[in-house]
Amino acid sequence: MTTLFLIRHGLTAQTGKTLYGQATGVALDHRGEAQARQLVERFDGVRLTALYSSPLERCVQTVEPLATAQRLTLIERPGLIEMDAGSWTGKPLARLRRTKRWTEVQRSPSTFRFPDGGEGFADALARATADVEAIARRHRRGRVAVATHGDIVRILINHFLGAPLDAFQRIVIDTASVSVVSLGAHGRTHVHLLNDAGGLARFGPDGAPAPWEEAAPAPDLRAHGNLRG
Repeated sequence: MTTLFLIRHGLTAQTGKTLYGQATGVALDHRGEAQARQLVERFDGVRLTALYSSPLERCVQTVEPLATAQRLTLIERPGLIEMDAGSWTGKPLARLRRTKRWTEVQRSPSTFRFPDGGEGFADALARATADVEAIARRHRRGRVAVATHGDIVRILINHFLGAPLDAFQRIVIDTASVSVVSLGAHGRTHVHLLNDAGGLARFGPDGAPAPWEEAAPAPDLRAHGNLRG
């Protein structure tokens, strides 16, 4: 069987605020860069066979340190890209949540297609599934990291669990989280780990919010030599 480590990209300044879809130029912020460095430590002891990524910057940047540490060539795969959000691309999520069509996204995503030439969830599932299954066939009995996007991870996990597409919104996938699935012959699949973010602090008595719900602390520029002190 092939073991797949499905990784959601790290934090950007727009995470949780904007539906950026396939927009380019969205890079990790200093929090996401820290998550990328921590990801290397979390894979300590796991020898990867290969490393694939969505071509968008935020995914590539998340796993570049891991590729360097594991001495692997990072391979970009268009099939792992985020969904095309059509005319919703770049719109604030707070505004989209107030639209009537947002209810369809949440309750019946299997019939939803992003407006004005955007992608449907069923189409995204088909191309993402085809891509990861092709990767698994290429690396039989391998351990492969796959960097992609939150909704892509969610619909893949939901599919491998055998659930209908309309159920995928029940799954939570945090930034820089790792989910582990094994794919074998004759459609045999096992979900070993879901949404591992390296700790359980968010379930503590204080009910820590998701990282993108917190105010982003200003980076310490002195650490980068940009300020003298």
